[in-house]
Amino acid sequence: MGICLGTPANTDDRHSTGFGAKVAPGNQVPNPQTHSSVSCDALKRSLSDLSFSSNLKSFTSNDLKNATKSFSADSLIGEGGFGYVFKGWINETTLAPSKPGTGTVVAVKKLKPQSFQGHREWLNEVKCLGQLQHENLVKLIGYCSESKNRMLVYEFMPKGSLENHLFKRGVQPMAWCTRMQIAIDIARGLTFLHSLNANIIYRDLKASNILIDSKFRAKLSDFGLARKGPSGDGTHVSTRVVGTMGYAAPEYVASGHLTAKSDVYSFGVVLLELISGKRAMGDETIGGAEGTLVDWAKQYLGDGRQVSRIMDTKLRGEYPKRGAQASSSLALRCLFNDPKNRPSMVEVLADLEQQLALQTSPQAKLEHRIKTLSSHR
Repeated sequence: MGICLGTPANTDDRHSTGFGAKVAPGNQVPNPQTHSSVSCDALKRSLSDLSFSSNLKSFTSNDLKNATKSFSADSLIGEGGFGYVFKGWINETTLAPSKPGTGTVVAVKKLKPQSFQGHREWLNEVKCLGQLQHENLVKLIGYCSESKNRMLVYEFMPKGSLENHLFKRGVQPMAWCTRMQIAIDIARGLTFLHSLNANIIYRDLKASNILIDSKFRAKLSDFGLARKGPSGDGTHVSTRVVGTMGYAAPEYVASGHLTAKSDVYSFGVVLLELISGKRAMGDETIGGAEGTLVDWAKQYLGDGRQVSRIMDTKLRGEYPKRGAQASSSLALRCLFNDPKNRPSMVEVLADLEQQLALQTSPQAKLEHRIKTLSSHR
């Protein structure tokens, strides 16, 4: 889940996330004495309208307790601002809990009881993924809404997050073509969201929210901050400024004005991470805690002759020069300060698919083989 980036704009998002979830005004922390009654009342009102999610399984807390070995420590696979994520097992047909090690593996996300913001994001995610299905969105199987036990049950993504594959020590480096295929998968997911009649803006694209399945296909996860985009003649929606530093578009951080082009900027940052193997923020090689990947990379992106300066050294030069230049040029276009100059995700996707087709053509493979043989002589 994202973090708040600044003071709230004068927004319509103070009362609704766009999928019906209630939001506390501004960035204030709820008074502990009123938190319980506020969240309880909000929970009762919001849970009364989950009929649209008939394709989702409604689990009991005992179901998920049995599925995760009583939420034991050895079932814990992750932790975030929302709460904890556990590995569980359910029957593939009935979706009932099954013995550990049998049936279908799932990921169970359990909300921290004290997390007021977490409830809003939990409900937003249920309402969003309860209506949306796409091969590049993580599948939500069901939820638990018993009392204060709010949980979400997803398909299990065995390869974990893109963040781990790019930045975790000891992990096998991804090949260039794998990175570009992941970029295409992300672009397909965003294009699907932006092309819907609802015009959904994801709002929290980052490496840790991109999960990888057993075939190294990428899927968007964590829709707690997603919301509807502008409707009619609207050019933007005004919202609370939330997301993650280093990925959020500058105009959104400055004004709270949110458009689909805000997602395009975030995509440009993730594409840079795929190209460079460096974090959006906090990488020691780009200025430490205060340095941003965008500021560091922009000095090289505009000059095709200097692209090698930003390439991930873990690739050991095993990438097509033209493909690297094309991807870097695309990243630069996505990162324009003026959102009007950024491409749409439809255009981004078309560009990436064309690049991959050229890089995997018989001619490209022959040229790559000749280059490899030459370098080994």
